[in-house]
Amino acid sequence: MTQQNSIQIFEDSLIRSIWDDDIEEWYFSIVDIISALTESPNPQVYWRVLKKRLKDEGNQTVTNCNAFKMRAADGKMRKTDCVTTEQFFRLVQSIPSKKAEPFKLWLAEVANNRIDQMQDPELSIEQAMLDYKRLGYSDSWINQRLKSIEIRKELTDEWKKRGLKEGVEFAFLTDIIYKTWADKTAKEYKQFKGLKKENLRDNMTNKELVMNMLAELSTKEISEVVEPKTLTDHQDVAVRGGGVAKEARLKLEAETGKKVVSSENAKNLKLTDKDLKNDRI
Repeated sequence: MTQQNSIQIFEDSLIRSIWDDDIEEWYFSIVDIISALTESPNPQVYWRVLKKRLKDEGNQTVTNCNAFKMRAADGKMRKTDCVTTEQFFRLVQSIPSKKAEPFKLWLAEVANNRIDQMQDPELSIEQAMLDYKRLGYSDSWINQRLKSIEIRKELTDEWKKRGLKEGVEFAFLTDIIYKTWADKTAKEYKQFKGLKKENLRDNMTNKELVMNMLAELSTKEISEVVEPKTLTDHQDVAVRGGGVAKEARLKLEAETGKKVVSSENAKNLKLTDKDLKNDRI
């Protein structure tokens, strides 16, 4: 399953969601739905009680839900019960709320917007920008992050064209790029920032994003020139591409006296809408 995490907005409520590219289906967080529809102080408890009642009534349509890892309020990825669009409508019918009808109209609009985004990729970029903005990231950081997504895709497209496999081989080469320019593997980098399953790039500072973009862009450009055939060839290209960024990193550190690779994570990145000032270790 190819999943894309997103955040939808109903009135002032955030609804976490995942889009499955393979079956073209939305999955929505049940506790977020309940929170938006009711004034319950504890949506998790509300869902546990409702789930038991529906099971006792023999209603398996909603209770046979899927669990996906979604980012919680504390920034950690936690398993969350989710429903499809069809289950969503049935769930709304089970919850007494004056917001039920507006919620159904909102859901229909969300589904239609996703179809539009699939036909026009620019809309997806605009949606990603809105999502990061709602999460509290600065405009400066968002611009860098969206550019990093574009450059990363160009690199992975190049790898795919050369016959590399997504998953292990992509992760292997990405680790080499990180290790070369930042002196840390992805795992070491995440540990340094105090992360577990969170997205590493979503926890990079502006300077880190720029250096990583340079490393990945250089790797893609070199690959296009040398046309690597084997994984060993690609490994050499990744080292060379990462090396370009390492030289730039060392030069910048020498000129400014400040480290580029930072222990700061998303909690720090979302504090201000101005350019990040706390890039120190």
